[in-house]
Amino acid sequence: MRNALLALFCCFTTAARADDDGERAALARLIHELDALAPLIAEAETQANPESRVRFHYGWLRQDIEHVKLGIREHIEAPRTTPREFPPLKGDYRR
Repeated sequence: MRNALLALFCCFTTAARADDDGERAALARLIHELDALAPLIAEAETQANPESRVRFHYGWLRQDIEHVKLGIREHIEAPRTTPREFPPLKGDYRR
């Protein structure tokens, strides 16, 4: 019984760690995709009519994208929490 509980606990911690790694990988890809927007933004900026009455603020867009990337990087680089220690399981539930 004790071994079964230990195996079950290990499955949950391994799955949680795998989820964290998957999330970090997906967030790293998201940063890469945000970086890929830079040439598109530059192209749109060169196509903009400088005499237009209403202008799009490309600098603000770039700042916002950098702000989002910074938040993602901070989450990715944050130290993982140390696993909590639990007292050993009794294993024998019949008495």
